[in-house]
Amino acid sequence: MGFLQPAPPPFDLDEWRARPFLARLKPNAQDWVLHGFGAPGIVYVLYTMKLIVFVAGGFLITWATTPDLGGLGDIGHWWLAPIVFQKLAVWTLLWEILGLGSGSMQLTGRFSPLIGGALYWLRPGTVRLPPWPDKVPLTKGYRRTVWDVALYVGVVGAALYLLTSPGEVFGARRIQPGAIIALLVLWGLLGLRDKVPFLAARPEVYGFVLLVSLFSLQHAIAGWQFVFFFIWAGAAMSKLNRHFPFVVAVMVSNTPWNRSARAKEKMYRHYPDDLRPSRAAMLAAHIGTAYEFGVPLTMMLTRGGALQTIAIIGMIAFHAHILSTIPMGVPLEWNLFMIFGIAFLFGHYGAVPLSTVGIPLLVVLILLGAVIPILGNLFPEKFSFLLSMRYYAGNWASSTWLFRKDTDAEGKLDRRVSKVARIGVEQLAKVYDRDTAQYVIEKGMAFRAMHSHGRALTGLLARAVDDVEGYLMRDGEIIAGIVAGWNFGDGHFHDHHLLEAVQEQASFEPGELRAIMLESQPIQKQRQRYRIFDAATGLLEEGWVDVAEMCRRGPWLEESWEFPVEVTWPVSNVASASRLTEV
Repeated sequence: MGFLQPAPPPFDLDEWRARPFLARLKPNAQDWVLHGFGAPGIVYVLYTMKLIVFVAGGFLITWATTPDLGGLGDIGHWWLAPIVFQKLAVWTLLWEILGLGSGSMQLTGRFSPLIGGALYWLRPGTVRLPPWPDKVPLTKGYRRTVWDVALYVGVVGAALYLLTSPGEVFGARRIQPGAIIALLVLWGLLGLRDKVPFLAARPEVYGFVLLVSLFSLQHAIAGWQFVFFFIWAGAAMSKLNRHFPFVVAVMVSNTPWNRSARAKEKMYRHYPDDLRPSRAAMLAAHIGTAYEFGVPLTMMLTRGGALQTIAIIGMIAFHAHILSTIPMGVPLEWNLFMIFGIAFLFGHYGAVPLSTVGIPLLVVLILLGAVIPILGNLFPEKFSFLLSMRYYAGNWASSTWLFRKDTDAEGKLDRRVSKVARIGVEQLAKVYDRDTAQYVIEKGMAFRAMHSHGRALTGLLARAVDDVEGYLMRDGEIIAGIVAGWNFGDGHFHDHHLLEAVQEQASFEPGELRAIMLESQPIQKQRQRYRIFDAATGLLEEGWVDVAEMCRRGPWLEESWEFPVEVTWPVSNVASASRLTEV
């Protein structure tokens, strides 16, 4: 890759464009193995600069607004104050809900502007996505109103108040519980009107920390330790699947500092022909899963001493490694907060007895930290993958949107839907030439195809439309970022509700826009539910795909559209469909 230009395609673009979709996908997937997304070097410099601003801003604001901390040079002393941990949680929440953190900039398909977030959520008329519009009164509708903007401003304002207020002294200085309650209430009301900014602020991390902050510090220290443990344990549990080795291989391929072609090739069975995860990738996935559960458990149980110190170093290294890979979706600030929290909660307060958590707080912790993630794995269609703590697991809801070429369907979305950013090709065309822009967009489709669920999405294309070559394929996550203002791996942001919201404004004709939507795998089943929609006419087909079939195929499906499914609706399709054995 260059410093200002993306890695050039290893083929002639004119010849590549003339190929059918699966034949175009093949060289893109093969190139992903060696170069990942191929982002120019300046992109990683920009992310690094953003992290410096995030860290420096958080500490400076906390120091400047909190009495009794001491001088700025005394940070080695005052970083241990509980209110500093609380304020840094609020700072990260604020950073995320403004759109500056996860889901920002080029590695999430944002080129102009570089963020969504506040640019959308402060603008009446843009798309909002209520989680339960048919069940919760006063939440129907897909257009943002001044009341939605007011709620969003209220959450931001409440967070700013918590961040800049001096707090109260209750044994030690802490944020006022009343102000925390005000923020949580406003945040919850915002979530009922629009799940996107609610989840963008990461309630399963920072909301969880603030909820525990309502208890006295005597109970909260051990409570925060449990919050961190449940995050790690939930993430580890979600990786007990066949999808995670694909994530490991793809992440290694995209790591900016890893320039070893041999090391990248070893993550796949037989490069360039067989791009399924190798034994090395599977072993790395299994070791990583055991590490993510075992090392935090060691920190929790040892309560001081050399073994806990080793575990602390191990978990800091764990998050530092993830941070250094600059993964797609860029959850970078979260990893920095976790590193600080490890040092604060387990480095300084690691000997605090777990018994100090108290029964009432323990019940809250188990409900939010264990029960919800378990239910989220059993019934993934009911829960966001964030609340289920299924980070990096590869078992994500996802979608592919198909825009008809001869009617310029993608252009209709760009012109008719109220939003801030233009479609991806138009954003990139401002930076590169249009041919390069089209190539980079399809390189993103290769990223999806490299994962197990991407095999299913690709295999379902021929079921969604009669002529695949007559459509432009776009990743639903990118569509969510363009239309709803944020995207971070949760397919529930680009499900049938987003399709309805788009259709409400764009008025596509039948056949102009179709979408394939794949739900996550329930942990107790070895298959995933899919649905195919037409924007104008609604649901066209519903059924199941076998996880084993997804894992057996290569990214380009060996250039064959034969992909077995079990159709469950409409009934007329069931007899003619290739059937799968129910597990």
